[in-house]
Amino acid sequence: MSRPLRLAVFDVDGTLVDSQHHIHAAMGLCFEGQGLECPPLAQVRGIIGLSLPQAMRRLISGLTDAQYDALVEGYKNTFKTKRLAGEFAPLYAGVIQMLDGLAQDDHLLLGLATGKSRRGLNAVLDGHGLTSRFVTAQVADNHPSKPHPSMLLAALSETGVEAQDAVMIGDTTFDMEMGRAAGMHCIGVSWGYHLVDDLRTAGAAWIVDDAAALQALLDGFWG
Repeated sequence: MSRPLRLAVFDVDGTLVDSQHHIHAAMGLCFEGQGLECPPLAQVRGIIGLSLPQAMRRLISGLTDAQYDALVEGYKNTFKTKRLAGEFAPLYAGVIQMLDGLAQDDHLLLGLATGKSRRGLNAVLDGHGLTSRFVTAQVADNHPSKPHPSMLLAALSETGVEAQDAVMIGDTTFDMEMGRAAGMHCIGVSWGYHLVDDLRTAGAAWIVDDAAALQALLDGFWG
């Protein structure tokens, strides 16, 4: 009897791509455009992974709906300008090698679940030559913000994999809470934007410290 298909779903920002400084710079420009002071990097790191409307409301309170909308549009336009200029956040060390290794398993499917827009995700994947790596890619355009499980439920539906045969991999509590809500296994990565203790509290059953360790865990995950 052949082995069942398995699914590993990755977050993007803070898990595959180290985008914190690009995100903070874009936040600075969009806040400046509205005459507002940009929150510090540590605060911005805390909202990475959320969809933009939710992120803006966590970063600053007391604005009108029109002001929040303007911040979101300003951020999108800033990031579009950066993409057109060929500016891409770097991949974390070992990510390409890890994905190459996981691709050797014909029974393991790879997916993405990100707070990015489809346009933003496509730019990152194209910029790093990753477009063909993932069989399912869920984005903020089509789903409620993390930690709602909608993205992962859609990934499971698209691939036909059962939740017990799937794992969510991410660097934030939003990822762990989303994975747990979808009934999936949860792996936290220590190199991202939320504290390891917080990841464990949110549902991470395993924590890995580099891409090679993540590959090794996934290689033996289901026995």
